[in-house]
Amino acid sequence: MTSDSPMKSVNWQERYHAALIHTVRLRIRDLPGKLAETLAAIGSQGAPVGDIRMVGVDSQYRVRDVQIFFTGEDHRDKTLDALRAVDEIEIVQVCDDVLEIHRAGAIETRSRVPLETIMDLRMVYTPGVASVCELIADKPETAWDYTGICDRISIVTNGTAVLGLGDIGPLAALPVMEGKAAILARFVGVSADPVLVDSKDVDTIVDIVAKTALNYGAIQLEDIAAPACFEIEERLTELLDKPVFHDDQHGTATVVVAGLINALERTGRTASDVRAVVLGAGAAGLAIARFLVDFGVADVILCDSKGALYPDRSAGMNRWKEDVASITNKAGQRGDLAAAMRGANLFVGVSKPGLVTSDMVRSMEDQAIVFALANPVSEIPTDEALAAGAAIALDGRGMNNALAYPGIFRGALDARAARITQEMKLAAARALAAAAPGNDLLPEMLDPSVHRRVADAVSEAWRRRDDA
Repeated sequence: MTSDSPMKSVNWQERYHAALIHTVRLRIRDLPGKLAETLAAIGSQGAPVGDIRMVGVDSQYRVRDVQIFFTGEDHRDKTLDALRAVDEIEIVQVCDDVLEIHRAGAIETRSRVPLETIMDLRMVYTPGVASVCELIADKPETAWDYTGICDRISIVTNGTAVLGLGDIGPLAALPVMEGKAAILARFVGVSADPVLVDSKDVDTIVDIVAKTALNYGAIQLEDIAAPACFEIEERLTELLDKPVFHDDQHGTATVVVAGLINALERTGRTASDVRAVVLGAGAAGLAIARFLVDFGVADVILCDSKGALYPDRSAGMNRWKEDVASITNKAGQRGDLAAAMRGANLFVGVSKPGLVTSDMVRSMEDQAIVFALANPVSEIPTDEALAAGAAIALDGRGMNNALAYPGIFRGALDARAARITQEMKLAAARALAAAAPGNDLLPEMLDPSVHRRVADAVSEAWRRRDDA
């Protein structure tokens, strides 16, 4: 298959909205038409099939591994029952592919240097390492050159806002942290240590992160619920002379603006033409609203469960909502989401499934842009949004913050940045937009060159600040 094959960007899990991916090992009687009967039983339950591999054969049976995509446990159970009902088919084993890929964890520590001889050992460890320790003790800044700090970050979580699962605790959040660390290692050569903090106390979290920060070139905050995440980021940014980046806020906002840059070009608009509605006033929603304002969007209305935010609103407010309310909703519009969406031409959802109706999309301006990013199920399916008149519709599977944070961290480390500025995030968004092929709004996440382009743009943005 050539590199420009249309198959390369197909994600079957996304196409089939699959919550579960299982490989089912089947012992099937070796008769003409029996495999077709097997696949028909799976298809009768609306379950798509992936890879099929023959793994064994004897005089009467063939053993095949069949990968099947399921929307949930009930769908899986009904499909397996349909297979059991077929004569001369035996289910030998059912393997959860997602669990298996996480078996023993997604990351490990490897040596960067060879340890083949006694000389190697004595240079890496004792007695040779003493001279490096003495150098760093005398000149702490040399730790950046002679330790892994230059390529290492921490990923800090207390597990209070994990994906669409909510407060499941830090240990249950560890697979997510390991997954992010694997992405960082694979695409930008950054080593990331998950740091699980078993506390919801802001002072405790700040203290632990600050006291362990010497080991890292940057700090990534992840899956910490609002509003605690805002205070933690603010305080750590003040305390530490290194980047502190809450990905749920700024990674998401960066990718939204990257997609918007190309969406505006496709719909013939500029940012100053846009009236936006953002649904969800948690970490992501507040950051997106701020970034849209900084990007030059004409007006932004941020909505939460109580409706539009405006400066004098008292119900359900906190100081971070009040700050955003002071720079958005210029007309002071009040009311619910439906009222806010009438006449808008951009909707960004980071809230809950099913909160946007087709009628709401129809009430928007012509050539509307809909980014419905709720995880794991969007505010409105993209096909419904398009059918209701949206010119562009994306959900969270097509707009993932994993496009942004690897390059942002790589660029910040390369530049030895003391923090991540708004100019660095905007540079990342523009680099992502420029890397999108053809009519796509965003580039392919699995392309390492995309993350390198983002890293270069981010490091250059920091250096321009130094030059200024």
